[in-house]
Amino acid sequence: MPTKQLEMVADWERQKEQKFAQDFQLAQKHAQDNKQKLSGLEQYRLDYLHQAHNKGQEGLGAQTYGQHQSFIGKLDKACEQQTKVLNNAMLVAEQRKMQWLQQQRKRKAVQMLLDKKYKQIQQKEQRLEQHMLDDLSLQRFIRT
Repeated sequence: MPTKQLEMVADWERQKEQKFAQDFQLAQKHAQDNKQKLSGLEQYRLDYLHQAHNKGQEGLGAQTYGQHQSFIGKLDKACEQQTKVLNNAMLVAEQRKMQWLQQQRKRKAVQMLLDKKYKQIQQKEQRLEQHMLDDLSLQRFIRT
C-alpha cells in the first residue's frame, strides 16, 4: 500500500478515535449529571422524611398524613426511575469507552504499519545512498 494512502487511512483513524473519545466524554458527563440528580433527589426525599417525621410528632391529621405518605411514595418512584436512567447512562458510557478503546487499538495498528513503511523507505534510501557512495569510491579507486 503506497505511503500516501496509508497516511490518509491513519489520519482518518485518528479522527475517528477523537470522535469516539468525545462521545465517551459526553456519555461520562451525562452519567455524572444523572448521578447528581439521583443524589439530589435522594437527599430531598430524606429531608422530606425528616420534616414529615417532625410534623408527625407535633400531631398530624389523617388527611395530611395521607398526603405526606403519597408524596413520599412519589419520591420513591422518582428515585427508582432516576436510578434506571443512571444505570442506562452508565451502560452507555461503558459502551462508548469500549468503542473508543477499540478505535484506539485500530489507530495504533495503522500507525505501526505506517511507521514500518517509513522505516522500509528510509532503509531503502540508505542502501541506495550507500551503493552510490560505494560506486563513487570504486570509480576513484580505479582512476588512481
